Amino acid sequence: MKLNVSVLCIVLGCFTTLTAQQTDQTKSRTGIKGGYNLSAISYDGEEETGQRHGFHVGVYGNTSITDLFAIQLEILYSQQGYKIEDNSGVFTQKLNYINLPVLLQVYPIQQFYLEGGAQIGWAVAHKETYDSGFDLFDTETAFQPDTFDWGFNFGGGVRLDSGLNFGVRYHLGMGEIYEDGGPKNRIWQFTMGIDF
Repeated sequence: MKLNVSVLCIVLGCFTTLTAQQTDQTKSRTGIKGGYNLSAISYDGEEETGQRHGFHVGVYGNTSITDLFAIQLEILYSQQGYKIEDNSGVFTQKLNYINLPVLLQVYPIQQFYLEGGAQIGWAVAHKETYDSGFDLFDTETAFQPDTFDWGFNFGGGVRLDSGLNFGVRYHLGMGEIYEDGGPKNRIWQFTMGIDF
């Protein structure tokens, strides 16, 4: 727990430093963002579950290194999880995370960017439900997923002069949610943000 708090403090310190610095060579901006999640998990890197619909919301700091490159740090609350549906009913795993992505953005043309980078996350809440379509057999069972997650993000988007930005991102989770079957997060995120 102390390690988690220390890492969070370091990331927040870097976030504050990054967004506070602005020189003639760099342009820094902060903002808020939010959007839609389509999340699932992959077992053993092959089979994927059904998707859970959710959202994400948070803040970002973006600093241009040159006209071509920028670094973006984010703190996001993200609703993730998955669904498994068969003839007997629907199992839903709701996993909610605080995620800290660190991204390198490349601007091949003005206002359009490609991005990639690493992400760490902490599961802050989880809930599991089973809907059989018949109340007598509906259940809520508690599982204990691993609280720490990590992986990589890949995506792209558009950043307008007005401060509005729109993006799409794919998260390739590398940390196992549970020990059995090696389940890993897979998330599509569709985002809109605005600079402060």
